[in-house]
Amino acid sequence: MSIDDKAPAVRVTDLTVAYRHRPVLWDIDLDVPAGKLMAIMGPNGAGKTTLIKAILGLVPAAAGRVEIHGKSYVENRHLVGYVPQRGSVDWDFPTTVLDVVMMGRYGALGWIKRPGKREREQAVVALEKVGMADFQGRQISQLSGGQQQRVFLARALVQDAQVYFMDEPFQGVDARTELAIVDLLKELREQGRTVVVVHHDLQTVQDYFDWIMLLNVRRIASGSVSEKFTEDNLRLAYGGRVDFLQRKAPADPGPDETGDMRGYGRIRP
Repeated sequence: MSIDDKAPAVRVTDLTVAYRHRPVLWDIDLDVPAGKLMAIMGPNGAGKTTLIKAILGLVPAAAGRVEIHGKSYVENRHLVGYVPQRGSVDWDFPTTVLDVVMMGRYGALGWIKRPGKREREQAVVALEKVGMADFQGRQISQLSGGQQQRVFLARALVQDAQVYFMDEPFQGVDARTELAIVDLLKELREQGRTVVVVHHDLQTVQDYFDWIMLLNVRRIASGSVSEKFTEDNLRLAYGGRVDFLQRKAPADPGPDETGDMRGYGRIRP
């Protein structure tokens, strides 16, 4: 697979999206280096999901350009995997876990050629990685929310992508599943893959991610977590609503000189 190692894994330039003449994203510039695990964070209505969908061409952009590893998204879309919000999927559709995961190979096979033995083996390996191999014959409607999320992650894994976009992969999952997902994302990063995640939990940012984008229609800040995950940037992103930035308990220390925000709790805008 030939990719431009010098170009960012994701480059967004002057991206604007509007609904009924109202800007949802305005003049967004973003570079994500290869091999980063990045969180997109911001309040409700900030445009986080819209940003991912605009990058993937799922919603129309009024202006702007998107590049994946140095080429347009259209040229390099085969390098991209996508995990949508679980709530946006029709889980009553009559299909099995294994079939859902094998759908991740359709991009490589084309829609005419049917998956074969090799694709089935790849799907089983992916299900093993997410702890769902024993459920491969189960109807997806019979799964819990956390199990459904694991199945979608397995489907993304079989795409063997270089860049993954995941929209709220931790939503509605239990603590064990969340940790399993984090381990998987870090494994992808260790392989040199790039993972971009819509995320809400301030308390886990420094443990889970090394790159961050704070968004509120416009880009507030983007870069390494150590440099950009600061109280000032959070206040800019969340409109100075300090009630969302309260520490979880009086005994928790505040940010030190390094900008450590571990004392801050969960934002559910």
